[in-house]
Parts: sequence; structure tokens; C-alpha cells
Amino acid sequence: MTKLEIEGLTKRYYVERDGRQLLALSDVSLSVSDGEFVAIVGPSGCGKTTLLNIVAGLLSYDIGTVAIDGKRIDGPGVDRAVVFQHASLLPWRTVAGNVRYGMELHRRFDAAQMRARTAQFISLVGLSGFERHYPSELSGGMQQRVNLARALASDPGVLLMDEPFAALDAQTREHMQTELLKIWSEARKTVLFITHQINEAVYLADRIVVMSARPGRVKGVFEVPIERPRPLRVKRDSRFVELEDAIWQLVEEDGVRS
Repeated sequence: MTKLEIEGLTKRYYVERDGRQLLALSDVSLSVSDGEFVAIVGPSGCGKTTLLNIVAGLLSYDIGTVAIDGKRIDGPGVDRAVVFQHASLLPWRTVAGNVRYGMELHRRFDAAQMRARTAQFISLVGLSGFERHYPSELSGGMQQRVNLARALASDPGVLLMDEPFAALDAQTREHMQTELLKIWSEARKTVLFITHQINEAVYLADRIVVMSARPGRVKGVFEVPIERPRPLRVKRDSRFVELEDAIWQLVEEDGVRS
């Protein structure tokens, strides 16, 4: 069943200093099934984050339709949660307080439900025992796990992730990729995941959407033919390497041209 539907999406920015419009996205169409993990890659400046912010309801758009469960998106909603590149936690709140914060904003849960869900998702991201710690007492990877728990606890229909591991070192990034797959396999949320790392996209996703250079268009869509669960050693599998190479070639065509 289709969860997220994007049809003919076009987005322009007005550049005030030049008195002109900049075409960021042009005629983008994409559908994401319920429970599917879709990654979006493409050259820098192709509009990946713009697309995600439109789905989040943080940006308007000029032409087309963006809908979740058949309902047009016209602004932020409780059916979506965003995990940004930086954890953006509230420094004066503990881990438990930060996880609870999204539920408090949505006002969909009573106090008992919030307590139960806070404990559930702190455990799910492997942070039991850190409930009373503050963000300054956590590593970058732990902070991003809190960010993920906060997003999941609010029970969104679609989880939007904008390069959530980009600020982490290589070892922590691989660990977080593995943890995300474990969490996703349990929570089974629909995920739209933005990344510059093609091997990250191949490791995590069911499908990979390749965007063209600006104005961003859907240039190609690749199914990932690798069964789950996926241990890290799968990155050495010939199927993994071949798919990564094919996507790189498509991205590099526009990278060289731009």
C-alpha cells in the first residue's frame, strides 16, 4: 500500500538580490510504500533536502502534489517526524525529557502513555540507564540515538532522515547504520533517508532514488537485491559493490557536468 505519494513536484526559490527565481526541483514523482525504506542520493545542490523539507511540511511548493495516506501535505503534522543531521536536543532536558518532548507537543498521549513510550524507545535505541543524563554527557552517536528515539516515540507514519550520521566519525557511523536497521526492523516505519554516502544508501535501503543535478529530477531508481538482515560484511558482497558502482556512475555524470 502506498504511504507517501509525490507527483509532478516543482519548487522554485526567489533570489532577492538577483531578482530572479531559482528552479530547485522539477517534475519530481515518487511513491513510497508503507514500511518501505527509501534512500535519496544525488550530487550536492540537487534538492534532496528541499524535497525532504517539503514532505516534512516545512517548505511550500509551486506545482504538483505531495500526500500521505492520500491526504495532501500543507504543513507540518503528527504523521511525520524529522531526524536532522545534528541531534538538536534541548540541553536543559535529560534523555528522558528530550524523548518525551515530541509527544508533549503532539498532545496525543496521556502521562502514563508518555512514560511507557519514553522507556520503550530509550530501550529500543540501547540507552537504558541513561535516562537522567543530559546531552552534554553523551557522545555524538548517543545524542543521535536520543534524537531517533524522540522521533519514533511520537509514532509518526513517515520518518524523514536528513543525513543523520554525517557529523559522526566513520566507525560510529557504521555502528549507527547497523543500529538503525535493527530499530527499523522492529518499528517498521516508512523511511525517507537523505545521504551523500552511496554505500550507506545501499546498506540501509529497499530502494535508492538518484536525483539529477539542479534542477533536481528523478534520474534513476534502483532496487536493492540484498536480503535482510544485513551484517556489515555484506558491503563486500559482489552484488553490493556492483550496485554501488552503478549508482556512482549515474551520480558522477551530473557531478562532472555541474
